[in-house]
Amino acid sequence: MLRETLRKAADGEVLSEGEAERALETIMEGNAPPAATAALLTALRVKGEAVPEIVGFARAMRRFAAKVEAPEGVVDTCGTGGDAKGTINVSTAAAFVARGAGVVVAKHGNRAATSRAGSADVLEALGAEIELGPEEVSRCIAEAGIGFMFARTHHPAMRFVAPVRAELPFRTVFNLLGPLTNPAGARRQLVGVFGGAYVRPVAEALRDLGAEKALVVHGTDGMDEITVTGKTLVADVSEGGIEEYEISPED
Repeated sequence: MLRETLRKAADGEVLSEGEAERALETIMEGNAPPAATAALLTALRVKGEAVPEIVGFARAMRRFAAKVEAPEGVVDTCGTGGDAKGTINVSTAAAFVARGAGVVVAKHGNRAATSRAGSADVLEALGAEIELGPEEVSRCIAEAGIGFMFARTHHPAMRFVAPVRAELPFRTVFNLLGPLTNPAGARRQLVGVFGGAYVRPVAEALRDLGAEKALVVHGTDGMDEITVTGKTLVADVSEGGIEEYEISPED
């Protein structure tokens, strides 16, 4: 099955959700050689990751994740990262501001890849224990109204992918999957993406994955955030639809 999926991807064909999901399941079960994993990620990157492929990968990752119990309506501010701007970590600050406004937050995140600090780095510097398991995070959300899920801890099957990703000198589909694989099942999200071309595809993926309300944003200055120096592209996912517009600091 994986060989046929590899052939299709190498030929530039779009994989169905099911094909992509089964391929990643095979990888995350430890049943794929590193060369096959690298070949699949490379083929997808070369042809461009399609929405069904992103959704299929996200479904597989969700299935293998260590689930966190959380109430309906929790919000996540996890973005893709990767804009290479070297800015401060905005998503974690946004999570605390949201909590201060009364929102219950289930924050998904990782260490920095291209920025000065990722969510895990910031929280660790503040003295927080970042490697809590599902039950402990669930208790944090219940008692404090906010909890942090360190991607490495809550996606243990990624150990079969991480070494391959580290060897590839380019972004892969996994750079898009963090915001799509919240272990607490958050369906309300603010997602910054590293490129304007990914605003619509990530919004479509969130819609297909059952998002209740999500804003996917990218600053036209290159930031994977809502920028204060120019216009921000927005895709607003709500009630199964997507509305695209721009916002500016003047607004």
